[in-house]
Amino acid sequence: MAAAAKSLASPVGVVLAGGRGRRLGGDKAIVELEGRALILYVLEALHEVCDDVAVVAKRDTIVPPLGGIADLWVEPDEPRHPLAGVAHALRLATGRPVLVVAVDLPLMDAATLRAIAATDPGDAAVVVPRIYGRLMPLCALYTPRAAAGLASFAPDARATAVVESLGVREVDGLDPTAFYNVNAPEDLLQASVLLATS
Repeated sequence: MAAAAKSLASPVGVVLAGGRGRRLGGDKAIVELEGRALILYVLEALHEVCDDVAVVAKRDTIVPPLGGIADLWVEPDEPRHPLAGVAHALRLATGRPVLVVAVDLPLMDAATLRAIAATDPGDAAVVVPRIYGRLMPLCALYTPRAAAGLASFAPDARATAVVESLGVREVDGLDPTAFYNVNAPEDLLQASVLLATS
């Protein structure tokens, strides 16, 4: 069982919504699953775990009206890299850790997020799940000590490699279904099936 991260301040929940979503046909945040925008699923899960929640997106990203359910943090136009939003969130979180979730993980649930947030990072900068043998850097807890390492990295660097270089504490034993990634229209159909059986 994971030890509680008592030394850390409560995390800010952050939805990473800056991706272009080319294969899905447009901005992922507004793509609908079962009549609801993908982003709303992720926001709902984060709100069950975090008191403060924000959406990080590029200036040209289309997001649905947030209606006070989350702050909108506009990240710089460049670089276009999955970790750019994480770096921006850490800057705006004013010394608090950030619990980030990619917008295309609509099956993410509060229990999974609590397990990640409750894991003691020890000397690591990032608490990151390992699912089917792969690290999941876009659903992870980034402590303030990760900020320095994310201040600059090669634009073509693999997110996993960058995160590993920061120092990670891995979380195993989580439900893989929560990490189902919606990248293409056919993924929406499968996500609907998984929602119906969850």
